[in-house]
Amino acid sequence: MPDPIVRASRVSYRVDGVPLVGHVDFEAASGELVGVLGPNGAGKSTLLRLLAGDLLPDQGEVTLDGMGTAERSTQDLALIRSMLADHVPNDIPFTVQAVVEMGRYPHRRSPDNSPERDAAAVTEAMLRTDTARFAGRIFATLSSGERARVFLARVLAQDAPIVLLDEPTASLDLANREHILSEAALMARKQRAVVCVLHDVNAAAYYSDRLVLMAEGSIVAAGTPWEVLDPKLLSDVYGQRMHVIEHPFRNCPLVLVGDDPRTTRTGPYSW
Repeated sequence: MPDPIVRASRVSYRVDGVPLVGHVDFEAASGELVGVLGPNGAGKSTLLRLLAGDLLPDQGEVTLDGMGTAERSTQDLALIRSMLADHVPNDIPFTVQAVVEMGRYPHRRSPDNSPERDAAAVTEAMLRTDTARFAGRIFATLSSGERARVFLARVLAQDAPIVLLDEPTASLDLANREHILSEAALMARKQRAVVCVLHDVNAAAYYSDRLVLMAEGSIVAAGTPWEVLDPKLLSDVYGQRMHVIEHPFRNCPLVLVGDDPRTTRTGPYSW
């Protein structure tokens, strides 16, 4: 793997004394999409917020391109990383065009930027996300899938080398899910470091270069999809009998839920 541009070293984070993330090591390099998996409450979103610099760890350090997030200004963070949060607001009273243009705000003081460059970035982002056709609509009038695509367009327009996506396909139909994850994979191909929290194990298996599996605030496995998606480990982590086979037409594992779901959680990560 190339040198990581995103690195968390022995990172821990607590709220009211309760550990949400504990002693986690994490890396992501430019040119790869890292999928983060795990059951609800595993610490995935907290880890992503720590990587973004929105939260500062109680212990350990997060560095982005070699500099700690605690040392970076808000403006500097906005230039180095973009983030799509797990909750997309639905009451924004601006047009779609204006929302996407907000992604260019961090570049306003850059001597290399210009109005023409801003306009080109916004236009390309809206074309890639199929949002140009409703550029003049008020964001609050859009469907959930359309809103997700608009926020992805804003991330694309921001043009940061690190892209953090927190459940970008939640509550979306199959077409929107494939569209958004395809764009995430394309961003990685264009030498961005993309970290994506997902609940859909099979989507993660197909689109991710590497996977990280979390449980109870810790990373329990990291590696290629074939290395991480071990049926016994998955069954223990999710408390549900699972099987892993080769996908019939995609070069990746396919995770299947067994016929005999567990009625009680007996694995090491039970609750």
